[in-house]
Amino acid sequence: MNLFDVYPLYNLAPVSAKGCTITDEKGIEYLDLYGGHAVISVGHSHPHYVQRISDQLKRIGFYSNSVQNPMQSELAQKLGELSGYGDYSLFLCNSGAEANENALKLASFLTGKKRIVAFEKSFHGRTSAAVSVTDNPKIIAPINDVHDRVILPLNDTEALKTALSSGEVAAVLIEGIQGIGGCRVPDPAFLRAASALCKEHGALFILDEIQSGYGRSGKFFAHQYAGIRPDVITVAKGMGNGFPVGGVLISPEYKPWHGMLGTTFGGNYLACAASLAVLEIMEKEDLVANAAKIGGFLIDELTKLPQIKEVRGKGLMIGLEFDQPIAELRKKMLFEEKIFTGVTGTNVIRILPPLTLSLSDASHFLEAFSRLSKNM
Repeated sequence: MNLFDVYPLYNLAPVSAKGCTITDEKGIEYLDLYGGHAVISVGHSHPHYVQRISDQLKRIGFYSNSVQNPMQSELAQKLGELSGYGDYSLFLCNSGAEANENALKLASFLTGKKRIVAFEKSFHGRTSAAVSVTDNPKIIAPINDVHDRVILPLNDTEALKTALSSGEVAAVLIEGIQGIGGCRVPDPAFLRAASALCKEHGALFILDEIQSGYGRSGKFFAHQYAGIRPDVITVAKGMGNGFPVGGVLISPEYKPWHGMLGTTFGGNYLACAASLAVLEIMEKEDLVANAAKIGGFLIDELTKLPQIKEVRGKGLMIGLEFDQPIAELRKKMLFEEKIFTGVTGTNVIRILPPLTLSLSDASHFLEAFSRLSKNM
């Protein structure tokens, strides 16, 4: 059987990794500034992370949600403590797309409506509902009728007022920082206005923090720069440091009922062990502060490079837009400088390293990137 060929792949096979370093089958080491789409939050093969999962696997690896799993409550408690959302409830699932799917389902249940407001250049996952509210023509066309969706320009308060005034909107869904959209950051004033407008019109305000959450922005959640508290927050990616896990944080204003949401694998013992390890490492090593410090250094230095059209983002979620395609630059960074970076579209490099990134590794990247990008 062959693999279904939907991913363009480099001729490179990682076989081991530690911290911010990946080693391929030839023994060549690479600096990882992409972390598998922002998944690696506490570094590759962190000893505490490995030990937590290994110890759990020796006891019990999986059982369904038909019985009590005290690790779920432990995880909810720790997540609430570190994120500042201790009064919210947590629904555990398996991925970011599934988290958004459940958030949208929750909004429809609670409001009796199905219209969703989302934003240009957004990306919310690849399940049917998540795709239906994603502004991406390559994947939207076949199933764009799952939700009655409205796509608005980012930061357009007047357009949002008009959309909500219909009284038919179940939820407004926005990324804390756009991921595939090129690390565009919503204006804090717009987020505050959107939060107030949702309350006024009886719509849920959903923050997709799947890529921008878990400390990546230099705060636990990117929306916390705006000083708001959304009705629902979706998380995944860095939540498990590579182990499949996602979650939905839900305001205490909304009450569950049995059967409202469901999952087979969500919140299993191994996923909880991985997620608890991540939070424990983040707390002990102060990784949110490190993301703010190293990310601020990178953004300051990258802004000085005249060859970059625009530097966007917060913390260690950075987009670098050029006037020309960057495919060759990215390839040279990988094969000549041995540095992994990400991409979005044709003209934007994305930097999404583990939150453990050191100042020396950041400086090494800056030297190489400055030299290569100058010759584009």
